[in-house]
Amino acid sequence: MEDSIGGGRMDEKTWTDGHWTSPEGLTLHYRAYPGRQDRPPVICIPGLTRNARDFEIVARDIAGERRGLCLDLRGRGESDYAKDAATYVPLQYVADIEALLAETGISRFIAVGTSLGGLVTMLLAAGGADRLAGAVINDIGPEIEAAGLARIREYVGQGRSYPTWMHAARALREQSAAIFPDYGISDWLCLAKRLMAVGGNGRIVLDYDMKIAEPFNTPAAQGEVDLWPAWRALAGRPVLVVRGALSDLLSEKTLARMASEIPAVETVTIPQMGHAPTLQEPEARAAIARLLAKCG
Repeated sequence: MEDSIGGGRMDEKTWTDGHWTSPEGLTLHYRAYPGRQDRPPVICIPGLTRNARDFEIVARDIAGERRGLCLDLRGRGESDYAKDAATYVPLQYVADIEALLAETGISRFIAVGTSLGGLVTMLLAAGGADRLAGAVINDIGPEIEAAGLARIREYVGQGRSYPTWMHAARALREQSAAIFPDYGISDWLCLAKRLMAVGGNGRIVLDYDMKIAEPFNTPAAQGEVDLWPAWRALAGRPVLVVRGALSDLLSEKTLARMASEIPAVETVTIPQMGHAPTLQEPEARAAIARLLAKCG
């Protein structure tokens, strides 16, 4: 089918499957897109309920120029589910990515993080910013709006299933029409195929462990941890922040403070888009291209 959200065809495989091992022995998965070895690779880190498929267009845009590693965090996509649901927290995802860097020998990289992935990117910077050649933070900041968190809590971990892809697409449209008000049914179908998979019984199911919802009421999930020092750790390298104009997680006020604390940051707001932009919008793709040009 045509990928009307970002162009190209979703059935053209342009990657190889890669795997690494978490600190406690889980087998975790990523899509590896080929590219030049003499440039820092791009590591794409998805949002709470998302997976490596979200970054297909980002990876294709850099094809040949840089390597791309699009991650399935633990409990998502083709990665193992955690034995302990308490490990579905940002600091554990950081530890998992540290293990990836060690196994692959990557000493310097560009991070592209959507939502949760943006928080993980900031925490990676706090633990050693010199290895980050640049960063894209997609629709998240050090302060997270309570309304957006409440909305996510309403649906995360709800194990719904659907008989066909069209049923799944219509359900997504009913749930998220306010987030993507300009989407047509082909866009909802593409989104469904990124977020969901065919389950063992042949029904369409969400492609993540429902237990990721269990730690979501921790102080970190509620935004009670001060993440501003982690944000400031990104200073000194190219940084791009993408915001959906309709976002209920990243406010204009927080975006303005982010820009004031790292004056060299580029900010781009995507019109008619809530949380979170897909990074396949023309404005986002152009901004990512500008950032990569600064990263060597």
